[in-house]
Amino acid sequence: MRIGCLQFAPQVGDVDNNLNRADSVLSKANPDDLDLLVLPELAFSGYNFKSLQHISPFLEHSGSGITSLWARTTALKYNCNVVVGYPEKVDVSDNWPTSPEYYNSAIVVNGDGETIANYRKTFLYYTDETWALEGQGFFDGFIPGLGNASMGICELSMKIKANVFVLIMANSGMDLKFEAPWHEFEFAFHVLECESNVVILSMAWLTREDGRMFSRMPNEPDMDTLTYWVTRLEPLIRSENGDEVIVIFCNRTGIEDDAVYAGTSAVIGIQDGEVKIYGLLGRGQKDLLVVDTNNPPYAKLVHRPEPNHPSVLHGELQKMNTSPASSTPTGSGGSQSSQPDRSQQNNTAQYARGATFFCGFT
Repeated sequence: MRIGCLQFAPQVGDVDNNLNRADSVLSKANPDDLDLLVLPELAFSGYNFKSLQHISPFLEHSGSGITSLWARTTALKYNCNVVVGYPEKVDVSDNWPTSPEYYNSAIVVNGDGETIANYRKTFLYYTDETWALEGQGFFDGFIPGLGNASMGICELSMKIKANVFVLIMANSGMDLKFEAPWHEFEFAFHVLECESNVVILSMAWLTREDGRMFSRMPNEPDMDTLTYWVTRLEPLIRSENGDEVIVIFCNRTGIEDDAVYAGTSAVIGIQDGEVKIYGLLGRGQKDLLVVDTNNPPYAKLVHRPEPNHPSVLHGELQKMNTSPASSTPTGSGGSQSSQPDRSQQNNTAQYARGATFFCGFT
């Protein structure tokens, strides 16, 4: 499967320029033979709105707004499925004075330009709650060319009780509702129950790091954020199903007011307790990540406990040995996966069943 993640830096309310920013990244990459193209949450409106009044000029009807038009045009151009986030307005009745409903949504358009799904975010972050309603549950369905798919919008967080633990990623773009314990893993169990082989996550996820320090290394991924995302998929890692589950994290980058986004878009594969990395962007890169999951992954994500805090895990990449003709996946639509040295694989640390993953918490 050839997957593209378009990571860029939209700005609040700057729709025309945001469209141009996305088109510029795509035109430079000029990808071919894509099966799926994913864009971030609220890709063209920007994310960090303060109120319903603030976002109102940018609300769209599903199927007739600027986002759906862009998705159809792009899907037809590249003959692929396109997933993109947008702020949805729903007129529930033609009879006044019924009020419209508003959702943080993602539209899915197939290669024929047809809308085949429209998902409404279920776990709302506090920024969403200033204007949006909760959706009715996570998406699952069969998407031709992809298979059984689950989809979420920045929904790797749990509904947690405030007294369960101390959250040290408080400004991480998570959907905090303070209602369920850490081990609920609502989204991950949904994926297992639906037997999905593809998981699509459109995101506007913040970093917990200081913005000035964070932006100094734009090509470096935010490993704390990536490890947290993977940790929230622990039930998939523990699963004995045996089939690989492809997970697409399409995040945005950039800064909106005091909100600093983590970037680090990635395509991973989870199978037999291992987390394989097919492709990964840096925290500040504005680029198109393209990977082919039919090729071998170029790295694995391994975890190591912090020496003085064994319950706190940190993720790091362990690259596989590559042949001279192979290269690490990059952006600009030209990524290749490196060939692993099979003799080294047994020495690679992995997420073993029965391990405990509480990365980022103490």
